[in-house]
This record gives sequence, structure tokens and C-alpha cells, in this order.
Amino acid sequence: MSEIALFGAVEIGLVYALVAVGVFLSFRVLDFPDLTVDGSFPLGAAVCAVLLIAGVNPWLASLAAALAGAAAGLVTALLNVRFKILHLLASILTMIALFSVNLRVMGRPNVALLMQDTVLTPFYGLGIPDHIVRPLVVLVIVAAVVALLARFLASEFGLAMRATGVNARMARAQGIDTDAHVYAGIALSNALCGLAGALFAQTNGFADVTTGIGTIVVGLAAVIVGETVLPARGLALMLVGCVAGSILYRLAVQFALSADAIGLQASDLNLVTALLVAVALILPRLKAKAGVRKTGGSAAR
Repeated sequence: MSEIALFGAVEIGLVYALVAVGVFLSFRVLDFPDLTVDGSFPLGAAVCAVLLIAGVNPWLASLAAALAGAAAGLVTALLNVRFKILHLLASILTMIALFSVNLRVMGRPNVALLMQDTVLTPFYGLGIPDHIVRPLVVLVIVAAVVALLARFLASEFGLAMRATGVNARMARAQGIDTDAHVYAGIALSNALCGLAGALFAQTNGFADVTTGIGTIVVGLAAVIVGETVLPARGLALMLVGCVAGSILYRLAVQFALSADAIGLQASDLNLVTALLVAVALILPRLKAKAGVRKTGGSAAR
């Protein structure tokens, strides 16, 4: 694997780390299976791309992308909370609708950003190679988001949100407005995915309506890999694990596609993704079984 390919994998891993954190928030914290991610990710890219072409400041365009993602999450939460549609079905409905919305936003299937200023532009020309500058900038953004999210989840509102995910009935008995916390949590989750879409568009130089396909799988894979390689009880370490899992996942994909001995091609990306997710799901079970056997053997002695 070349140096450029290595840093490229780290870069895309950091971008998708925001997706992983968003997925962690919905799946692990709120216990809300949310497939809206496959629509909110390209929505963020589309909104950011259109605003950049219109001459809007890149940071404001990225903020608008996050707000657009939050709006998509609110639609899913509304369908579930207000109209009692199953959360999985509600998110699928929103995801399907967002494909058409994204086409409307961009006016065409894809938009090029090669000549537009981005959040990365001020950091070019500082004597550091571009393929190193991009992951460094994204790393700072991801670190700031993770720190803010950890602080938020440790606040009174965040603790109430976590209680909602653990046991909504008990949370309501304690006077917590669980509906409001579902709205806030799903909106925040998809806001992170919208921000990830904006960074993806700016780092890769384009926005496309198909970039969201399989995003939820990538996010889940990153969460599972992070929990496997960095098992932790603390919430902050869990968030760090999501970031680490996303980077490791992308490095594993890049290594698999770059290894000539394996003979994989770029068209095999979905196959590699499925295999890596399967391995990440199987490993904890094998580890648990090995631990049980070891404990049983020690007890027998």
C-alpha cells in the first residue's frame, strides 16, 4: 500500500467516523434502528455542494449540511413518535424520500467541486503535502465533535437521553419526556451524518446522489469493529472506539483491495465490506465462547 493510499484510507475513515458516531448515538444510546443515514449523508453532501457553488462560506455550508441532516432525522422521529410508525419502517420511508430530495437539491445526479473553496483550502500551501493536510484537518474536526458529544451525553439532558434508550418506560416514570429525547437524539445523529456528507464532498471534490448507498453498513461496521478492538465501559472511550473502528475498517478495506495476492478489484468493495462486517460480528462471539471454555476448564481443575 502506497503512502498516498494509506493516508487516503485514514482520511475517508475519519470522515465516516462521524457517521459511526451518529450510528452509535441512534443504535447504542437510543436503541433506535435508523436507516435514515443512507439519505442524510448524501443530503449533507448535496446541500454543501450547492451552497459552495453559490459562493457561501465553506464552514457555513457545512453547518447548513448538518442542519439539513438534522431535519431529515426529525422527519423520521416524527413518523415514529407522532404517527406510531415502526422506527425501522419510518427511517426507510425517509431514506427513500431523500433520494428524490437530493436530486431536487442538486438539480442533477452529481455536482463537481474541484474549483471551489472548501474548509481545506486555507491549509494548502503550508509546506505539508495535500494528502497529509486533508486527514489532519478532518481529524481536528472529528476530535472536536467527539469531545462536544461526550460532554453533551454527560449532561443532564444527555443522561436523560441515555435513560430513554435503556428503558423508556422507566424513564417516563421518572418524569423524563422520552419523545423529546428521541426527537433530539435522532436529529443529532443525522446532523452528524449530514456533516460527514459535507466533509466527504469537500475532501473528494464532488457530491453524488449514490454516495449514501451502504452508509449505514459502514457506520455499523465501524461501531462493531471499535467495540471489538477497544472494549470499554466509559462513554468517552466508546466514542473514541467508533473513530478507531472507522479508521481500522477503511484501512482493512484498502489493504484488501491493494493486496495483489488476493486479486480483489474496486468492484469487489461491497463483498469486502460484507466479509469484514461478518468477521467483526463473529469475533466477539468466538471470544466469549473461548472465555467461557477457559473459565469452565479452570473451575474443573
